[in-house]
Amino acid sequence: MVKQYTWDMKELDELFADTGPLAASIPLYRPRPQQLDMSRAIYSTLESRGRLVAEAGTGTGKTLAYLVPAMLFGGKVILSTGTKTLQDQLFFRDIPAVREALGRPVTVALLKGRANYVCPYHLERALAEARLKSREDAVHLQAIARYAQRTDSGDRMACEDVPEDAPAWGFATSTRDNCLGGECPQVKDCFVLRARKKALEADLVVVNHHLFFADVWLKDEGAGELLPASNAVIFDEAHQLPETASLFFGETVTTGMFIDLTRDVRVEAALNARDFQELPRAAGDLETATRELRLALGPALARLPAAQVMQRDEFRAALDLLGERIARLDALLEDQAERSEELAHLFQRCREAEAILERWLAPMAEEGRVRWLEATAHSVLFHSTPLDTGELFARQIEDDPRAWIFTSATLSVRSDFSHYLGQIGLIEAQTAVWDSPFDYPSQALLYAPTGMPDPNTPGYTEAVMRAAWPVLAASGGRAFLLFTSLRAMNEARRLLQERMAEEGVAYPVLVQGDKPRSELLEEFRRLGNAVLLGSQSFWEGVDVAGEALSLVVIDRLPFQPPDDPVLAARVDALKRAGGNPFFDHQLPHAVISLKQGAGRLIRRETDRGVLMICDPRLVDKSYGRRIWQALPPMRRTRLLDEAVGFFA
Repeated sequence: MVKQYTWDMKELDELFADTGPLAASIPLYRPRPQQLDMSRAIYSTLESRGRLVAEAGTGTGKTLAYLVPAMLFGGKVILSTGTKTLQDQLFFRDIPAVREALGRPVTVALLKGRANYVCPYHLERALAEARLKSREDAVHLQAIARYAQRTDSGDRMACEDVPEDAPAWGFATSTRDNCLGGECPQVKDCFVLRARKKALEADLVVVNHHLFFADVWLKDEGAGELLPASNAVIFDEAHQLPETASLFFGETVTTGMFIDLTRDVRVEAALNARDFQELPRAAGDLETATRELRLALGPALARLPAAQVMQRDEFRAALDLLGERIARLDALLEDQAERSEELAHLFQRCREAEAILERWLAPMAEEGRVRWLEATAHSVLFHSTPLDTGELFARQIEDDPRAWIFTSATLSVRSDFSHYLGQIGLIEAQTAVWDSPFDYPSQALLYAPTGMPDPNTPGYTEAVMRAAWPVLAASGGRAFLLFTSLRAMNEARRLLQERMAEEGVAYPVLVQGDKPRSELLEEFRRLGNAVLLGSQSFWEGVDVAGEALSLVVIDRLPFQPPDDPVLAARVDALKRAGGNPFFDHQLPHAVISLKQGAGRLIRRETDRGVLMICDPRLVDKSYGRRIWQALPPMRRTRLLDEAVGFFA
């Protein structure tokens, strides 16, 4: 039974006052007018079951601004975040602090996707039959087994003995494809079902965007639901929703799915079909074909339109072979399906993946979608992506009586929300902007160097590093260098190391991909004078306060690559509709992304630093003014001496 509380705005004001319970319970708390105003707006939206799109600048304290009304609301609230890391921060740190301050017995549940929980069934099978590739995998699998015996949650992030990205987790967790559901012999010990039961009983359920859209997808498919019914949904880091929606409203089949299938087929064949060696042989042949398909695309990582890649003879031949091998395994699984429930389930998995691939290969793409292919380091992904996610998302919330709240530090372009509202399909929604309480004119400097070449010319990254070096030397390291591509990031590493060797300087250099992001950030904070080079994953969701981060260098404006197949299709669709693709889509998207990157610099009232944007288009192009005016109101300069002097 949900607890019912009655509050008015005056009592809300008292909670946020400098003499209120939040100040008494939460370290470093300080009242902010923007935070209180935002909390009032959210509470009103919850009461009226309206729709609110709220941008809150860095330092507003938006977490408290939505947690307090969510706990006082008196109804069930689903809180969706951008990442699992933020989920854990809310569940283990922020929510307990606010709950204690309010003194209310609000029940809370943390719910993640099934791949985040140990699966007792698959773990047991892996321990018995899995063909692990290394001794380390075997050690990790044993550690997971010990963890499964002592844990209540089964959450893989709580298993300190095994890295979250260890390959052994693939043998100890389930996916939507290989979960046996109610037919599982260990359903009573299922950590996923245990977590969902807690979610059904809780007042506040913390999920992430991927899980939210997985729930939407299941409802659309008529396959039930993951999330309990609620009175309100609050999205934090809501700027990520359009991208996440594209994934779930689209359709994807990957060679990784076939690799996982072949692994599970071999395990099950060893258990229940030892006398039928054709099955593991067919699985091995399919695994070989999937790897050959990736090799046929060459070593480069790429995103390619279907029409272009299908013209390559070598790829077509590899794809034909893959189709033959899938069909062969499908026929054998159908023949053996009656021997065990798991074999029957493997047959269904094979048939479903085969059907998705066949739809992708259909000569006529479904209207309103773009077919494209993605080559990663080890896999090939076949995507069918909707051109307009807004219309699809709008169907989910139309006639929905719940309150819907979307919040982030970056949703608008100079308080204009039209681009974002179109992406999520909200025509009628209340919008609001609360500027950051930070004193940006005194805390930060925006530096745009002179003499920079066009970003598309050869040698541009070399020019960026040459221009950044004197500022980097003045700051004594303590910098993020953010790039729009991995290629530029890796080139910058080489150039930086060469320059430091020439100058006899040795700042610690940390590079995205060398270690997990959390480890890199922890090391960056600890060292105090490090230089961290990152690409997309470091543009947002990273919080480094204090002097350890005093300089952020951005190599170029984050426009999407013009040859990206999804962008190209959306640009064509906008042109056909009479729109202006650059000003209606590309520029707003770049501005919102740039605001995220720039937001890494100033995280507290006492932070100081320089934001250096090297791209000359910020100044030289007519639209550049729209971009820098959308950034926080820092002092601006084009003089190197002023940028260097900032650190004096």
